[in-house]
Amino acid sequence: MDNLVNIISNLGSPKIMVIGDLMLDKYVWGEVKRISQEAPIPIINVSSEDVRPGGAGSVVNNLKTLGAQVFVCGIIGDDAHGHTLMGIFKQLGVETAGIIVDKSRPTIMKMRFMGHLQTAGKGVQQLLRVDYEKTHVISAEIETLLNNYLQKTIPSCDVVLVSDMNKGLLSHSFLKAIATLCKKYKKTAIVDPKLVNDYSCYEGFTAMTPNRNETELATGIKITDNDTLHRAGNKLVSNLSLEYCIITIDKDGMFLYHKNGSGKIIPTVPRAVFDVTGAGDMVLSMFGMVVGSGHGFEEAAPLANVAAGIEVGKIGATPVSKAEILSELMSGKSQLSGKIKDIEVLDGILNEHRKKNDKIVFTNGCFDILHIGHIEYLKFARKQGDLLVIGLNTDRSVQSLKGPSRPFVSETERARMLAALEDVTYVVLFDEQTPLNLIKAVRPDVLVKGEDWKNAGAVGSEIVEAYGGKVVFAPFVEGISTTNIVSRIIKRHSETETLKDAVGQTH
Repeated sequence: MDNLVNIISNLGSPKIMVIGDLMLDKYVWGEVKRISQEAPIPIINVSSEDVRPGGAGSVVNNLKTLGAQVFVCGIIGDDAHGHTLMGIFKQLGVETAGIIVDKSRPTIMKMRFMGHLQTAGKGVQQLLRVDYEKTHVISAEIETLLNNYLQKTIPSCDVVLVSDMNKGLLSHSFLKAIATLCKKYKKTAIVDPKLVNDYSCYEGFTAMTPNRNETELATGIKITDNDTLHRAGNKLVSNLSLEYCIITIDKDGMFLYHKNGSGKIIPTVPRAVFDVTGAGDMVLSMFGMVVGSGHGFEEAAPLANVAAGIEVGKIGATPVSKAEILSELMSGKSQLSGKIKDIEVLDGILNEHRKKNDKIVFTNGCFDILHIGHIEYLKFARKQGDLLVIGLNTDRSVQSLKGPSRPFVSETERARMLAALEDVTYVVLFDEQTPLNLIKAVRPDVLVKGEDWKNAGAVGSEIVEAYGGKVVFAPFVEGISTTNIVSRIIKRHSETETLKDAVGQTH
């Protein structure tokens, strides 16, 4: 585990070529409150829309988030969707000279309608997907242009990734040309294959990453256990002259098979799955990133498995950051530390909760010596929504507020104590005297403060109320505070010492 943490912490910025079917993913979000009178279908009241790179574009987005230098090779149409996709790539800082405009087809666009179901109370469900595409094979002229670009660019790249979704770009001849170029320049080439029964077009690649269904179709072997995994892996590696085959086996993780006959299952951590879209892209991206940074496939596999596990907890093809992967690796050492997040990781997590219409509650404090007053306060706060985020003052912050003798308990211990409470969902530390910047970052639906703030004015209340959130004041348990507890301890210690002295004097 420490080795994986070290690898992900020190990933470089490899030059990675991504070749594949470029798409634009559009998400239309809204509430569903009623059924249409025109037909037995839900009516979605649209609240927002967003667009993201899809297909091979999702791999590009993942790699840029992880810090790679990315070169893209593919096609788009001469249309607004293509211009939008190119604009996103330019914002990401991607090299786009290898993207060719094909006027014979539209830019592939997948539009998903995501409805919050009123009857469920919360949660998001995909109601409909609409695809805009033409998937005929590219012309010889376009294939020549793409080949010319790759011949100039592949020599300077560290690894080549191919995302094949069977949309017409990756013809048999184009795939053969890619494999030949990579062999010529001794470049690792990894392909995420399409769903077909003939994989001969991938002969000569370094590795491939089929899922269970794709593997069964291509090999004719029903995967049910370790033995069938080995047989399927051996068949693909032998028939296609691969070095590695990585078979993703959904809830069971992934299977890494080497041409020497060794195979290993990397199990996944059980988690809630919200959307499998983009999981395969994430696996391809992580193998490219780790291998492109100079590490082996054996080291890349568990990291790809962790990243894919995080991905399926998100809605749509959404990038996974190094910080999220590190947080997941560290939480594997302790269930408690899994609740303790830095703000970068927490931001991504909370965005996913918002898409599911979860109500986010926030409160903050020093929580120096945890007592019954804190417990009742946090129980009250948790009841105000679906999840509770605690902003915890760092040791330095506590010292500036309460003096050099505080805190009595370190920030690490305080964070772990809070994380152990069932009512607490996430803990995030902040270093300032007030949580104002943290509140801006978290954007809670409900801000909870103690009732002693009612007249003084709760920090952040104006911000929360400005975007429609609310501030709730929690009752305190009378006579209970860290100061009182410490005073009682000192008093009793003093009384005990006095009694000892008195007893000693009688002897």
